[in-house]
Amino acid sequence: MQSDKLKNYFLLHLIVFIWGFTAVLGKLISIEALPLVWYRMSLAALCILLFIGIRKISLSVARRSLWIMVITGVIIALHWITFFGAIKVANVSVALATMATGAFFGSLLEPVWYGRKVIRYEVVFGLIVILGLYFIFDVGMEYAQGILLALASAFLGALFTLINGQLIRTHKPSVIGFYELLSGAVFVSVYLALSSGYTADFFVMSASDWLFILILASVCTAFAFIASVKVMRFVSPYTVLLTVNLEPVYGILLAYAIFGESERMNTQFYVGGLLILLTVVANGILKNRHTSKSTG
Repeated sequence: MQSDKLKNYFLLHLIVFIWGFTAVLGKLISIEALPLVWYRMSLAALCILLFIGIRKISLSVARRSLWIMVITGVIIALHWITFFGAIKVANVSVALATMATGAFFGSLLEPVWYGRKVIRYEVVFGLIVILGLYFIFDVGMEYAQGILLALASAFLGALFTLINGQLIRTHKPSVIGFYELLSGAVFVSVYLALSSGYTADFFVMSASDWLFILILASVCTAFAFIASVKVMRFVSPYTVLLTVNLEPVYGILLAYAIFGESERMNTQFYVGGLLILLTVVANGILKNRHTSKSTG
C-alpha cells in the first residue's frame, strides 16, 4: 500500500514536470490560443478514444455524470484558452508564476465544495498571496493582461480539479478524460463556427507546429490527463493542486534554458512568485498536521 502511494506521488511529479513543459510548447507553437486549444483537445480526445478501443473500455455513463463531464470539459477548455492566452500576451515565467495561485483558489473553493468552515490561517495566507501578486503585477503593466488571464486560468484549474476529484470515485480516468476533452473540443468548435473562426489558414501550419501540437496532445494531454485523474484515487485533490505549484519551477527553468533572456525577470518578480509558492507549501504542511491530529 505504501509502495503504491509512493509510485503515485512519483507519477504526480512526472505529470507536473510534463505540464511545465506544456507552457514551453505553448510558446513554441506559433498559432493563437483558441485554435491551439482546439487542436489540443480534439487530438487528445482521439488519442484517448484509441486507448479505450484497444483496452475495450465501456463508455457507458449515467446521464447526470455525462452532463457533469460535459460542463467540466467546457471549464477545461476555458482554463487552457486563458492559460495559453497568458503565455502569448506575456511570457512563460509570468503565466506560470501567477498560476501558482491555483492551490490558493482551491483552499477557497473547498469550504464551499465540501461544506466546511473557513479556516483562519487560510485567510491570512490569502492576504500573503495577494501581496505576492502585487510584487508580480509591479514588474510592469505590459504583463497585466497576461497576469489576469493566468489568474482566471488558475481559478478554473482549481474548479475542475475538485470536480474530477469526485468523478474519479465512480468512473474510469480514460472515460472522464474522453468525455471532458471531447466536450471542450466541441465547445471551442461551436464558438469558432459562430465567430467565423474557421478560415483557410486555420488548417495550415508549419511542420514544427504540427510536431509540437502532436506532442502536446498525446504526451502532455492524453497521457498526463488520464494519469493525473487516476492519481486522484490515491492522492487528494488539494495535494494535487499543491504539487502542481512545482509546475512554475519546472516551467520557468525550462523556459529560461530554451528562450534565454526573454524569460529573465527582475528580482521583485521572483520575490512575489516565491511568496506565493511558500504560502501554498505552508498551507499544505498545516493541513497535513491537522489531518494527522484528527486521525491520530
